[in-house]
Amino acid sequence: MRKSVPRVLFVNHASKLSGAELVLIDTVRAFRSPGVFLFEDGPLRPALAAAGAIPVVPAGSSAFAGIKRDRSLLRALPHVGGIARMLWRLSRAMGRYDVVYANSQKAFVLAALACTVPALAMGRRKLVWHLHDILSPGHFGRAQVAIAIRLANAACACVIVPSDAAAASFIAAGGRPALVRVVPNGLDAPATQTTASRVGFDLDTPFIFGVFSRLSPWKGQRVVLEALAKLPGAGCVIAGGALFGEENYAKSLVARAAELGVTDRVRFLGHRADVPALMRAVDAVVHPSTEPEPFGRTLVEAMLARRPVVAAAAGAVAEIITEGTGCLVPPGDAAALAAALHQVQSRQGSGAQQAQLDRAEARARSCYGAEQMRRSIHAIVAGISDPSSMTAAPGTGLVTGLPAGPP
Repeated sequence: MRKSVPRVLFVNHASKLSGAELVLIDTVRAFRSPGVFLFEDGPLRPALAAAGAIPVVPAGSSAFAGIKRDRSLLRALPHVGGIARMLWRLSRAMGRYDVVYANSQKAFVLAALACTVPALAMGRRKLVWHLHDILSPGHFGRAQVAIAIRLANAACACVIVPSDAAAASFIAAGGRPALVRVVPNGLDAPATQTTASRVGFDLDTPFIFGVFSRLSPWKGQRVVLEALAKLPGAGCVIAGGALFGEENYAKSLVARAAELGVTDRVRFLGHRADVPALMRAVDAVVHPSTEPEPFGRTLVEAMLARRPVVAAAAGAVAEIITEGTGCLVPPGDAAALAAALHQVQSRQGSGAQQAQLDRAEARARSCYGAEQMRRSIHAIVAGISDPSSMTAAPGTGLVTGLPAGPP
């Protein structure tokens, strides 16, 4: 199988360790000595090197941090010079590779231009876009979506998405259905399932739930604080940092906790690298997104950690949390979230709860393994380079859904 796989250059704009970057680290392991072109330096570079990739960070700042995907394109004008330089460097780096694999929207736009503009393209390269987002107004500006869809339809060999929800949003925005391949994100199960210590939480409450995601308005941490105010016997830990310039939102959460009178029952832990251990130290995990989720990595982590999950039913969440594996509530509904958490607390240690955790863990292990994801992506990349070598890739399809229930 390895002989049919072309030389692959992965492209990513950020170098922080967020969800898409964690998927990238696992994905590069499927290929032999892949290249990775990063727009900036940061923690992602050594992590990719440890995974067997050859990361390259071009000299100089790209200023891409100043371009937000939900803002007017006019804001990009001051960065045109930096974008042009990055585009030229990327086109030169592509020269030694057969397939370009873009892992973010910003990376995809530049990679598509580098692959198709005659003055830049050094022979046409096969282009793969791993779309980790829902293309909705809540996440992207209208112009950004229009440009991305036009480039995808014109330049992509395929578009990999992690869920039916992400596939549907791409097609609804005008993307060609034939391009889409659904490959659920995968991750390795933790090596140990021992209960972790609560030392460091400093919470004197009998029931503690946790939220594990970067701090962003659409991730719903404010809803969690409002639910906490309705649960006087509970405590909450919020793990996650403001990774993409959302420090003001992080400050607003602290202020909102004070307004609600829950400061003594909530702990903001910041960005943490020990999320699986933290999950095992809480009594339940909350996933409160107010906008549609393209996937939901923390849901799978919680299922593997054998912790009850209460999640907002937005986007792909309902594809992961099926009947009998967790509890779904309406997005943005603090009262419903509080009621669900109260029910989880009342069922602690019961046979019914243990049976639910068994089903959730079995589903996570059978549907969302890292090796399964790598095999699927490997088969797709091999197939677009050499169609005669294409075989059915497990877990992929045009808009192929996940199993309807626990295995």
